Amino acid sequence: MQDTSKDTFNAKYLCRLLADHRKGVLILLAVAALMAVLFSSPWFITPLYKSTVILYPTSSNSISKVLISTTYQSNKDILEFGESEQTEQMLQVLNSNRIRDKVIERFNLMEHYGIKPDSKYPYTRLNKLYDSRIRFRRTEYNAVRITVMDADPALAAQMANDIAELYDSTMNTMQKEVAVKAFQLVDTEYKNLCAEMAALEDSLNTLRQLGVFDYESQVEMLSQQLAVELGKGNHQGVKNIQDHLDILAQYGGAYYAISEKLDHDRLQLSLVKTKYEEAKVDATEDVPHKFVVTSAFQAEHKSYPIRWIIVVVTVLATFLLLLILLGLADRYGTFFRGKAAGAPEKTQEPRQT
Repeated sequence: MQDTSKDTFNAKYLCRLLADHRKGVLILLAVAALMAVLFSSPWFITPLYKSTVILYPTSSNSISKVLISTTYQSNKDILEFGESEQTEQMLQVLNSNRIRDKVIERFNLMEHYGIKPDSKYPYTRLNKLYDSRIRFRRTEYNAVRITVMDADPALAAQMANDIAELYDSTMNTMQKEVAVKAFQLVDTEYKNLCAEMAALEDSLNTLRQLGVFDYESQVEMLSQQLAVELGKGNHQGVKNIQDHLDILAQYGGAYYAISEKLDHDRLQLSLVKTKYEEAKVDATEDVPHKFVVTSAFQAEHKSYPIRWIIVVVTVLATFLLLLILLGLADRYGTFFRGKAAGAPEKTQEPRQT
């Protein structure tokens, strides 16, 4: 009866192969483990230490809108944690070139990572190392985790904490670029309106010097007095009152128009002044944009490489590769040897003469 145990790579077949070649397998596995220990040592792989900062964004980026403005209606509290939108904004800013360039310059990462400026593609290599060792991730609780890996544990902690601080300064810088321009526009409008109101007040003072104080009340009062003087037959009094009425008739319209314009400008100035105060706060004051939940500290042990994982993975991979090679060698080696043994020998036919 034909032995079918070699038809498939079943457990019995594999165990038989391992038993037949156990000495060689054990030696190769031991060699693989020793090589994994050797190549995962600090002589070949630089150990890296990890530091982490966890922070939340604030719910609002403008303190003037929340605390000063009387027209802006919002249910957000300046002390409230931000939501998904603010978290995504924080991640975008942390991944921006603004923060990347500041970190590279502050810690001289080109030299720290051992990259020569005159080498081939230095900035490409620098950016790849930066992305692999400094990462920003969103947590399941809607916070942001800043993770820094570095060969120097103290430097890793300092970089993580500084990046969190750079987020605040970067946000303030970006917002001030807009807030300062907005404040300049509001400031110009506010000063122009104040200057216009001052000119209107000067015009009213000039009219008051001519005797125009309150057009409607004066006309009514002088008209009544004129009737009285006419009844008395006082021609001089009538002439004096008529002179006043003539002045009112000449300048009363201007007085009325200037007064209406001044009332309108006073209302407008009240609105502009509110905007002016809000814009001034946004342009001159720095506000925090984050809540730091966990600050980075110096790690006591390395986080990379994890030597035991490297050794286990190497040994398992070597073991599986040996099983495959032993099975292929046993099956196809026997097959080819059998073919060679069963092949008919060629016989030389005698020559006919």
